[in-house]
Amino acid sequence: MELRNDFAVFILTHGRPEHVYTLKSLQKMNYSGKWYIVIDNEDKTADRYRELYGDKVIMFDKLAISKTFDTADNFKDRRTIVYGRNACFDIAEKLGIKYFLQLDDDYTRFYYKYIKNGTTLSEIPLRQLDRCFELMLRFLDVTNAECVAMAQGGDFIGGADGSMLEKGIKRKAMNTLFCRTDKRFQFLGRINEDVNTYVNMGRQGKLFLTVTRVGTYQKATQQTGGGMTDVYLDSGTYLKSFYSIIFAPSCVKINRMGAIHRRIHHKVLWNNCTPMIISEKYKKKG
Repeated sequence: MELRNDFAVFILTHGRPEHVYTLKSLQKMNYSGKWYIVIDNEDKTADRYRELYGDKVIMFDKLAISKTFDTADNFKDRRTIVYGRNACFDIAEKLGIKYFLQLDDDYTRFYYKYIKNGTTLSEIPLRQLDRCFELMLRFLDVTNAECVAMAQGGDFIGGADGSMLEKGIKRKAMNTLFCRTDKRFQFLGRINEDVNTYVNMGRQGKLFLTVTRVGTYQKATQQTGGGMTDVYLDSGTYLKSFYSIIFAPSCVKINRMGAIHRRIHHKVLWNNCTPMIISEKYKKKG
């Protein structure tokens, strides 16, 4: 199965040119398609990125992009990924790319999840990323979704007893974002932009979907300097959770998560968020 030619991977990064782990992971798992490093014009390490990656580096105007969407605050701090996420649609259009995948810079591996012997949650490294990405793009087209994604490591808390694999598909999209250039949407909010966007657009009947059989692992949020690490060190998950409440107060609330070291996090009330389709069998006759 060949990967379509009108597709590219955009690796969004800032301030850590020596630590673009995602590119190494793509190469290790035999990705053969187009890829680009996306940085902003406020990045002081831009010259080093160009030195390492040459014409694969694409720069966008961060201040200009900031004026095109709702950040949900009046802060001047632009050390977050949302600006790059929204810039990708323009970048793809200029490059003549119809489909693209947004990735952070800190993914260490891609995998396929399955239940072994009926009791153990196991995984196999994805050695054919071209095939996996092509199938994700076909899923994007067939479902008519705005965006589809792969699962994250944290989605599988609970192991084989969890619900992720059983469902197969979950109505959200985070981190690994497959998008279409001709089906534009805006990421919203300075922080927690993926959650803000899928709950806000989910209320409008738009589909954001995660395929739970395939996923990625990434470095712990606060392990590597640069990127959004400094923002999370400043406020943790406390501040970012409130952004989603601003955009969707009817279906997002503050919750505590964790078994021992509990912390503030958002909780989506899905029955209040996404439209429900009633089965035809309940339709009144006559």
